[in-house]
Amino acid sequence: MTGPRVETVLWTAFGIVVVSLMALDLGVFHRRPRAVNLREAALWTGIWVSSAILFCLGVYFLRGSKTALEFLAGYLIEESLSLDNMFVFVAVFQSFRVRDEHQHQVLFWGILGALIFRAIFIVAGTALLARLHWAVYVLGVVLIVTAVRIGFVREKEKAPAARPPVTGRLVPVVADTDAGRFFVRREGRLAATPLFLALLSIEAADIAFAIDSVPAVLAVSRDPLVVYTSNVFAILGLRSLYFLVVGLIGRMRYLKPGLAVLLAFVGVKMLLSEHVEIPVAVALGVVVGIMGTAVAASLLLPGRPEAGRRPHLEPTAREAEGDPSPP
Repeated sequence: MTGPRVETVLWTAFGIVVVSLMALDLGVFHRRPRAVNLREAALWTGIWVSSAILFCLGVYFLRGSKTALEFLAGYLIEESLSLDNMFVFVAVFQSFRVRDEHQHQVLFWGILGALIFRAIFIVAGTALLARLHWAVYVLGVVLIVTAVRIGFVREKEKAPAARPPVTGRLVPVVADTDAGRFFVRREGRLAATPLFLALLSIEAADIAFAIDSVPAVLAVSRDPLVVYTSNVFAILGLRSLYFLVVGLIGRMRYLKPGLAVLLAFVGVKMLLSEHVEIPVAVALGVVVGIMGTAVAASLLLPGRPEAGRRPHLEPTAREAEGDPSPP
């Protein structure tokens, strides 16, 4: 099979798999709001991971082992960096008091929006690297600076603002946590609910994370097929993975140091890419080693949990009075 036909087959297969699973997820299994239990989360995590592995095998047979290894490395890097998003998910859901049965809905549409923004970032990044070769050094420095910030700068956790300025001016906000909708009508006017504010916060957080994660994957491959598909499989699997491991997030004390080392490694790899080629198999082994060590150390050497309890929320008196701002 020739080059263009291979690309067409892979893109078509990718689109069919993703659209089919997303339609099955939302249209069949989650037609009505309900909490996601551990068994279901494990099942969907397995489905998305298996889909990524099968797609990787398809890439191997149609494009060769090098491209398949690039996809696998990109997928593991993106999956590792996406784990940091879970801390944001917990903070957002607690801040806006999003009930268990509505969390899947918010994550579904939030991640769907993330796919669009990732496509924009990837197209812009590959075009930039193709036209301006020195941009590789800029992206490498960005990754290293981010690694230093994550590893050594302690940031105070801030709850997302309950009323983003744009939403507050254009659309009124009501404390309707039971409707399961992003917008409701109150006295003839369209009003946003806390679910919509949570969705905005998750979208904003993903844009910020994309600034780090997309360059990290571009350090492994600049093939748009590899970069985008590995991003998509990792992001889509993140939703079910969140419900599977959210109870353990508070114990992941070495996750952020692991992510810092990972970003530093891919940053150095990008800086050296014009002069020294680090084989993809070596990069893949380093990624697995770094994140495997961070997760294992967190589970075997647990400290005092700081966060990560799955928010199980009941309406507060302030919400009943119509105040959507977090306590």
